Amino acid sequence: FPGWGSQSSKVQIHHNTWLHFPGHNLRWILTFTLLFVHVCEIAEGIVSDTQMKSRHLHLFLPAIMGFVAATVSIVYYHNIETSNFPKLLLALFLYWIMAFVTKTIKLVRYCQDGVPFSQLRFCITGIMVILYGLLMAVEINVIRVRRYVFFMNPQKVKPPEDLQDLGVRFLQPFVNLLSKATYWWMNTLIISAHKKPVDLKAIGKLPIAMRALTNYVCLKEAYEEQKKKVEDHPNRSPSIWLAMYSAFGRPILLSSTFRYLADLLGFAGPLCISGIVQGFQNTTNNTNATEKVKDPSNSYLSSEEFLRNVYVLAVLLFLALILQRTFLQASYYVTTETGINLRGAL
Repeated sequence: FPGWGSQSSKVQIHHNTWLHFPGHNLRWILTFTLLFVHVCEIAEGIVSDTQMKSRHLHLFLPAIMGFVAATVSIVYYHNIETSNFPKLLLALFLYWIMAFVTKTIKLVRYCQDGVPFSQLRFCITGIMVILYGLLMAVEINVIRVRRYVFFMNPQKVKPPEDLQDLGVRFLQPFVNLLSKATYWWMNTLIISAHKKPVDLKAIGKLPIAMRALTNYVCLKEAYEEQKKKVEDHPNRSPSIWLAMYSAFGRPILLSSTFRYLADLLGFAGPLCISGIVQGFQNTTNNTNATEKVKDPSNSYLSSEEFLRNVYVLAVLLFLALILQRTFLQASYYVTTETGINLRGAL
């Protein structure tokens, strides 16, 4: 963490939330997915290990180290990005390359050993190869856009106008994905509200994108486009509904997507609980189930065997409920924000 807290940018801003690098949202999504796959790999290794007579640490210990490394990588990246030290991303780039190469070798060995595609360990390794490859591509894109390391003239970056304004305290559009999902950036305001009543000065001004004038101009331009389209059709009049959809349709679709994902994750609860109850019933009915021990030479689990484990289902239920509430809250937030902007524009 040599870049922790450093500021290499010539423009000093009062918020340490400025996201300098392109593709940061995609990187966070890929890293969260990688962490989830690591959790599945750890669980698969532990379940396989419990079905053997002796301990086999190699089944889950490397996965635990990979989980820790992925967690450290996202913390490292966040501090490098907010400090604007792109050269220090080379260490992360080298790590993605080594991880990609080692996982690819592991996948090739599985193919050589004749491990079928239906086995969970083969699928997890294949997904990790894809994720590490995508993270390498994101890193290459940062090098290409910011033009550092191999280029003579690195790209100069300028902070958003809102972050240069001392009066703007609403940082939701400018923080990383995890802080957006958990509203972590609001902790400072919440703590100060416990000490003294919050006034308008503490809340600050709205960002430019959320002001009524900005949204009015956006809606007006969309309505003018509607006018131009109906000029050749005297019997038609411009539609304010199409203008609103053109100006604000993207966040509405985003909110709908979040809501659909939350509703789909709602099915995880009943399915997991049903599987847990069924698993306990099978254990009770079959007293000899614990005596079945797998052959160490064939320690591969299928997806069905993996999902029959009650502890795995309990962890999946916990993660599904957290993800469901996160998507639901994100849907509420985007809907409320879009509604305020639309009313201001009208």
